[in-house]
Amino acid sequence: MKWTISNQLTLGRVVLIPVLIAVFYLATPLAYWVSAIVFSLAAFTDWLDGYLARTRGEETAFGKFLDPVADKLLVATALVMLVSADMAPAILAVIIIGREITIGALREWLAQRASVIVHVSQMAKWKTAIQMLAIVLLLLHVDVMGFSMHETGLVLLWLAAVLTLWSGYEYIRDAWPELKEGSIDSSSK
Repeated sequence: MKWTISNQLTLGRVVLIPVLIAVFYLATPLAYWVSAIVFSLAAFTDWLDGYLARTRGEETAFGKFLDPVADKLLVATALVMLVSADMAPAILAVIIIGREITIGALREWLAQRASVIVHVSQMAKWKTAIQMLAIVLLLLHVDVMGFSMHETGLVLLWLAAVLTLWSGYEYIRDAWPELKEGSIDSSSK
């Protein structure tokens, strides 16, 4: 395995998850700020590691495996914490986490079929950006200059859930011919 800067950043994102958990459960106003900063830092490494891997030609099989796993772990952890603290509706966490599991499995299945390359859609990129911002604002959970970060975060999380369903639909729609062919192949054996 090649230990690139991108892979180190991705692994760093995983290492930040227990830090986020520990800080979040301190439940003080300062902890809200620190957990929002820790999550923001982790979310930024998601963008940075991909950018560095592409621009430096350092894409690795390990990075392609670990990056989406780190992203899903980070988001799922934050959503579960927010739901457990009654700071976000459980239905939104179910929609977002359920889509990630479903589309992750679909992408893995399609990747095993030699002729299929699955690219991240533009809608999925918007979904991720809005989702990350929503989680940061929900973790912050305070008013800033008279604006409720929590309420703004909730609105953005609802928007992220809609985009989550939309981008999930796009992946399934685009994969449908391959899914139909796969079901025909398996029924004929």
